[in-house]
Amino acid sequence: MKDSTKHSVVIGFALFAMFFGAGNLVFPPFLGKTAGSAFFASIIGFLITGVGLPLLGVIACAKINGTYDKMANRVGKKFAIITGIALILVIGPLLAIPRTAATTFELGIHPIFPSVPQNIVVILYFAIALAFVLKPSSIIDNIGKILTPTLLLMLAIIIFKGIIDPIGPIVNTSYKGGFSKALIEGYQTMDAMASVIFAGIIISSVKAKGYENANDIMKMTIKSAIVAVAGLTFVYAGLMYLGTQTSTLFPANITRTNLVTELVKLDLGSVGAVLLSLCVSLACLTTAIGLLASGANFFANLSKNKVSYKTAAVIMVAVSGLIATNNVDSIITLAGPVLQILYPIIIVQIFITLLGDKVKSNKVVAITTYTTLIISILDTINGIYANSIGFINFIPLAGAGFSWLIPASLAFVISNISIKPKEYALNEDESTSIFER
Repeated sequence: MKDSTKHSVVIGFALFAMFFGAGNLVFPPFLGKTAGSAFFASIIGFLITGVGLPLLGVIACAKINGTYDKMANRVGKKFAIITGIALILVIGPLLAIPRTAATTFELGIHPIFPSVPQNIVVILYFAIALAFVLKPSSIIDNIGKILTPTLLLMLAIIIFKGIIDPIGPIVNTSYKGGFSKALIEGYQTMDAMASVIFAGIIISSVKAKGYENANDIMKMTIKSAIVAVAGLTFVYAGLMYLGTQTSTLFPANITRTNLVTELVKLDLGSVGAVLLSLCVSLACLTTAIGLLASGANFFANLSKNKVSYKTAAVIMVAVSGLIATNNVDSIITLAGPVLQILYPIIIVQIFITLLGDKVKSNKVVAITTYTTLIISILDTINGIYANSIGFINFIPLAGAGFSWLIPASLAFVISNISIKPKEYALNEDESTSIFER
């Protein structure tokens, strides 16, 4: 029993570190500032999509002893490959990796060295990252092991200090629709997408502790998830609460990174802000290295080494570097439409997997998933080109950003009732995942 508790804590901290991307720190304070006294609904919404969904993703993968392609293969192999590529690009060179570099510049370098150009920082950042990716070293793993607890300790100090000695009043900002807006903002962490790609790492860790039985693996994963949930909830809710104290202190158009910097200065002074900036920058670098290595592995496997690991890594660095010359808020804006299409698909895949044998056929999975995809695409187009697809506005929950939810639910219920049961489970011995090296 003692070993079980120890293992759940160790794996739980690994899960926490996996989802605790330093770049995600810019979201809760900004959301708190906007929400003001109505922050509680925003905290719940953000935690559902920013914490709950990623952990359900890991549990879903543990249930089928696999990763995303095993879920998506129930829709079709081509669908699994195409959406798998899309996920890797989004949590890799198109959005997540560039965001780590832009965050490093805005939070870590610019406040200390304001005259250093962003392009120079980006080039140096990715040169260092590429060096580690092409020649893996235990140094970066050791740095990561030190950085996560150090950053968590610093954040705990910042949060408790802000609770005991508030930096400003919490006021009514007349914020409306906080819950639904926070759900969408939680998409920006991209952790639910990462969870179904990298769940294999956690499952392997559980097995390495001696848990081979499917039920034991599931129990250990759930126990570990509780540990990770506690840590992430503390950090995100605490930072959002501190953000609520800044509503009257800073203008509405302050950037997310500037808000974090100024908030910490008020809380701990300039020295505290510099220390946090350095920790965040190094943590972003370790995250970028991990994402680059995983992405390069993916494309090497997908191409059967026609595109080598090194070539894929270099291409990813070049693309990431170009996008990282934008500021953090611009990258977040760019991510919005992409996440509005991909996130609903992942949510549907996770919940269908968790339903297990209650889903009668792979056809049910395909019908539900494609319904979700079509509505999400139309809704995204409708958002970019205002009211260009008018009927979308009449779908329940469309105004909250969830136009796909009712159609997907109806598609699932109707198809699950009408289609005869067959093809429930994929063969456990199916070929090696393209997400694993």
